[in-house]
Amino acid sequence: MVDVLQIVSLPYSPNTGVAFTALADLPRPVWLDSGQPGARGGRFDILSADPVNNLTLNATDRDPFETLDDLLCELAPQEVDQQIPFCGGAIGYAGYELGARGNFLSADDRETPLPAGHFGLYTWALIVDHQLQATHLIFHPACTEIQKRDLKARFTGLDWEAEPRTESFRLTSGFRHEFSAQEYQAQVGEILRYIRAGDIYQANFTQRFFAEYTGSPLTAYLALRSVAAGPFSAYLSLPQGEILSLSPERFILADGNFLQTEPIKGTAPRSTDPARDTELAKALAASRKDRAENLMIVDLLRNDFGKVCQRGSVRVPSLFELQSFANVHHLVSTITGQIPEDFGFAEVLAATFPGGSITGAPKRRSMEIIRELERSPRGVYCGSVGYISTCGRADSSIAIRTLTASNGHISCAAGGGIVADSDPAAEHRECLDKVRVLLDTLEDRFS
Repeated sequence: MVDVLQIVSLPYSPNTGVAFTALADLPRPVWLDSGQPGARGGRFDILSADPVNNLTLNATDRDPFETLDDLLCELAPQEVDQQIPFCGGAIGYAGYELGARGNFLSADDRETPLPAGHFGLYTWALIVDHQLQATHLIFHPACTEIQKRDLKARFTGLDWEAEPRTESFRLTSGFRHEFSAQEYQAQVGEILRYIRAGDIYQANFTQRFFAEYTGSPLTAYLALRSVAAGPFSAYLSLPQGEILSLSPERFILADGNFLQTEPIKGTAPRSTDPARDTELAKALAASRKDRAENLMIVDLLRNDFGKVCQRGSVRVPSLFELQSFANVHHLVSTITGQIPEDFGFAEVLAATFPGGSITGAPKRRSMEIIRELERSPRGVYCGSVGYISTCGRADSSIAIRTLTASNGHISCAAGGGIVADSDPAAEHRECLDKVRVLLDTLEDRFS
């Protein structure tokens, strides 16, 4: 075994889908997908497969993120150039229900299609840097020579201009809504009563959408990313099923002792008419209701960062930035902080999970109300997908615009933050605006 990190340079192509299909036959393939370059995409795509160890997290675990630290200890730390985000480490997801115990709630052990959380320990990665237009195969010292030879053969002979190899996919039913419009609005009314009673300032209320399918969920994901890819998209395949995430929202980025989170709160639909689209964006940017909603979550996340960051280091460099995606405009803020040198990312997750933008304020009480009023556990949705590298870097999403596929059933979810001046009918429309492009794409192409 070579005891140093190895980097093999490959031709650059934005066609990362063809690279993923070249490794999709390996166990537990993962693709942290920065979206379409030039279309509000991120910088790095990270692809890997065949982990050397796996960790399944359960909603009943008292401290699930502590075991994640134990998994990471199995690989030696590495030092790499700033242009390499991942050099071996953990890739996976933490489902929403893993945050119950850390917020002093009883465990929510209702059944979900996929495990409450799962991380694989990966010793290699294909890194595609869309900013520098560079592609590298990264081998941690723990990667075997047999793996290296196989991976070099897969990628050095790859036709980067080819279409990704896909199998058939078909919906065998349309998507069913968990709530009718009237039922959804009634639940929003219940949250408004809690707000008027002084229990909470805000709660994020969501619903799920269900359909049946046959075939390969990867084909569905490639279709979805062509119309709705976000900078924190991801495709993960497990023995129990697949995660198809088109998330636009970062949860927490870590680089050494630097932390950053970017909550989304405030949404308006896009329009195909440029003038109308501009009007909608300007109205969102000026909306007192949406700015107040965003500011509540900024305050919550400043408090969460304060649990782990050095005193006086938490900052808010950006408030209410307008960002536009395929189907909606959003307001996005940025919070930063510095953690002590001896803190690990798993400790940060334990203190801040789940994200404030998909719970509410105060967090614990809003989570209690969410559990009371929502009909199903959230599972992967509103959890987080991401990586923790042995080089001291980590990044993670809020798993919104996210579907799960398992045993012939595919589901996704959407919702929004309810505040004192929320209108129940408008909140229902916003919920559907967020998910419409996903449902329509699958129903139009694959029914």
